[in-house]
Amino acid sequence: MTDTVLVTYGTTNGSTAEIAEAVADVLRKDGLTVESRPARSVTDVARYDAVVVGGGLYGGRWHKDARRFVRRHRSALAERPLWLFSSGPLDASASERDIPPVRGVRRTMIRLDARQHVTFGGCLEEGARGRVAGMILRSGKGGDFRDFGVIQAWAHGIADELTHA
Repeated sequence: MTDTVLVTYGTTNGSTAEIAEAVADVLRKDGLTVESRPARSVTDVARYDAVVVGGGLYGGRWHKDARRFVRRHRSALAERPLWLFSSGPLDASASERDIPPVRGVRRTMIRLDARQHVTFGGCLEEGARGRVAGMILRSGKGGDFRDFGVIQAWAHGIADELTHA
């Protein structure tokens, strides 16, 4: 049985943080002790028994905070159960099919022997920061494509694996 799970994330406009919080809520409801924190604020993972790392996708790359987190803590992450998620497609594709991890995340999965990766739909709404975000919104391609039912089901799977380990 796992004692404490870290759910950490890299996000620019908060959408990935909301996914991470939904994952953390499910893990808590399923009986696990969970801390949810931005990746840039985590200085040590030694006290966590398992880790979930999420990153928003920007230009085909994971958010820089998520990339830096896994690079900085790679030795410790390789020693504990690890799950990864990405958020990003601004369409229904993540609900329609399994989207493989982008190249850098795939490398991280292999190097750290991550148990699983999933790509969830993204969210980009008015008020989002960044020049590219503004261009996407002006083109009419924004919106909220997150499916919290799918996110919660994935988190239940993690909880089940950790509580029956």
